[in-house]
Amino acid sequence: MDTDRLPGCYRHPDRDTGITCTRCERPICPECMISASVGFQCPECVRGGSGTGHRPTANAARTIAGGVVAEDPQLVTKILIGINVAVFFAGLLVPGLVVQLGLLGRYVEYFGGPVQGVSTGEYHRLLTSVFLHVEWWHIISNMIALWVIGGPLEAALGRTRYLAVYLLSGLGASALVYLLTAPNAPTVGASGAIFGLLGATVVLARRLRYEMRPVIIMVVLMLVLTFVPFGGAVRVSWQAHVGGLITGALVGLGMLTPTAAKHRALVQWGTCAVVFLLAAALIMLRTAELT
Repeated sequence: MDTDRLPGCYRHPDRDTGITCTRCERPICPECMISASVGFQCPECVRGGSGTGHRPTANAARTIAGGVVAEDPQLVTKILIGINVAVFFAGLLVPGLVVQLGLLGRYVEYFGGPVQGVSTGEYHRLLTSVFLHVEWWHIISNMIALWVIGGPLEAALGRTRYLAVYLLSGLGASALVYLLTAPNAPTVGASGAIFGLLGATVVLARRLRYEMRPVIIMVVLMLVLTFVPFGGAVRVSWQAHVGGLITGALVGLGMLTPTAAKHRALVQWGTCAVVFLLAAALIMLRTAELT
């Protein structure tokens, strides 16, 4: 037995290290050590409190976008998948749910009936439609894409920033659908928001200087599947896909553009505000046209 060997990191036992946490004295490797006012601390001690009177997250490990590194880096993705699945089953059990919550510009179910749609003030449809699916293949394919694309992006951005990308992408996708689609044509599905995550992933890959060809190939392939009909039986909303992709890329640029730490929040949430206002302008424009 080699008694001279350094101890292994308490989180990564295969990594020898001579550094210990200044609070609990457990060995920590360079990946786990977090700079403190004196020496280094482990993630658990930092998460429990900085010991300096600051918030527990003051010295927490941060993602490339400035979010706090979470114990479960894919929690929001799991919750989003759970919500989508729950709403799908609710749609099977509750008659008319898709008509009530789906994206419709202006719709009358029967002659003399009440007018429904976003143009009548039902703006909730712009986001509720993002969580609706009507076919098994639809929700299964979207949830697989959400897991594959969303999980790594959430780990890179952090929970709050990732959720902002998802919701704004869904809103941007719905805004373009509302603007360019026939007002009585229903549109549902999470694909617009997922395309937004894909747009942000392109920005992330460029920021990290990854090989761009695999990401570009994925974008091109998904766009081909959007615009090329297969048998004509399935109607795919290219407006949702393009709107989500553009929105996600714009928000991703705001989240991932290198900025001084003291200005980062202003740039990130300012970008979100601008994107939201652009989507709102398109929505108001279409509403004025339909009414």
